[in-house]
Amino acid sequence: MNPRDLSFHDLLAVVTVASTRHFGRAADELGLAQPTLSAQVQKVERALAVTFFERSARKFLIPPAGERLLPLLRELLAS
Repeated sequence: MNPRDLSFHDLLAVVTVASTRHFGRAADELGLAQPTLSAQVQKVERALAVTFFERSARKFLIPPAGERLLPLLRELLAS
């Protein structure tokens, strides 16, 4: 997958999950079903070859690579 294939909404999904630190709350905020949101996040992760979120039932972590890229995504969305 090519990063050029990513949409505004795909990037917004990643940033919203990071902001809320919760897939369910992010889905509610964006008016999406959680599986749709997860698919958008996975699409971005594949296109950029980075894991933005460590998924686990008990904790929510953003790995260092995700932390470095999130400000760039926010900047893209703002422009």
